[in-house]
Amino acid sequence: MDVSNILFPILSIGGLGVVFGAGLGIAGEVFKVEEDPKLGEILEVLPGANCGGCGFPGCGGLAAAIASGNAPVNGCPVGGAAVAEKVAAIMGVEASSGAPVAAFVKCGGTCEKAKDKYEYFGIEDCNMAVQLAAGGSRSCSYACLGLGSCKKACAFDAIEIQDGIAVVDKDKCVACGQCVSACPKHIIELLPAKNKIKVKCSSKDIGKNVMQVCSVGCIACKICEKNCPFDAIHVIDNLAVIDYDKCKACGICANKCPKGTITGKKPAPPVQAAAPAAAAEKSAQ
Repeated sequence: MDVSNILFPILSIGGLGVVFGAGLGIAGEVFKVEEDPKLGEILEVLPGANCGGCGFPGCGGLAAAIASGNAPVNGCPVGGAAVAEKVAAIMGVEASSGAPVAAFVKCGGTCEKAKDKYEYFGIEDCNMAVQLAAGGSRSCSYACLGLGSCKKACAFDAIEIQDGIAVVDKDKCVACGQCVSACPKHIIELLPAKNKIKVKCSSKDIGKNVMQVCSVGCIACKICEKNCPFDAIHVIDNLAVIDYDKCKACGICANKCPKGTITGKKPAPPVQAAAPAAAAEKSAQ
């Protein structure tokens, strides 16, 4: 057997490999994209939760967007102000201090206060239940189903199901927005965390229909709107809506609401007893 018949193909293939390898190396140098060193620094200070609450595919996506100027330095809801300051220092800018927000479930229809059309025995998942007849077992089509899809979506243990509805612990909530996306009823919203005035209802039905299914639903009576001294609350589509840029959290709307739909009600000031001298003078008269 002629050895050259074996060596020649081997050497030919080896030579082509060397040529192609060199070509790829040169092409890599010519077309390589220089990575901004800030990207790695930003990624290092981000919390690494990869929750998607920033609107980007994980912390890596947010870091790249911040480094390229396509996302704000305070774009991480989990890290909050502390992380925003570190990222701002890396980018050489100032971090804007926006008011903190937290998730809020706009429904007060507990087992006692809201009615059911039927008893649900299916999978404990709101997205499954909402596919049944009439959008679930609750008589109010806007009501929280209380099956915990939002709780499962929360990576920070900030949501519990209490008395048939989801309740958010605002001290644990990092405003990642995962519960907002998970709720098939779209009744969870990110609202100012420090403002106690919130409308615990999402129904846009007319008043009499609301009263038939829930004792604490908004009946669009407009008493809150008429009594607000700051023009901060208006009834829109049969539902009270708060303008938080105007709201001063005075509590007047909550105190006036006849259904107790608005949270943040303030206790009435205690009645002060008349001073002894004044009382004696009044009795003498």
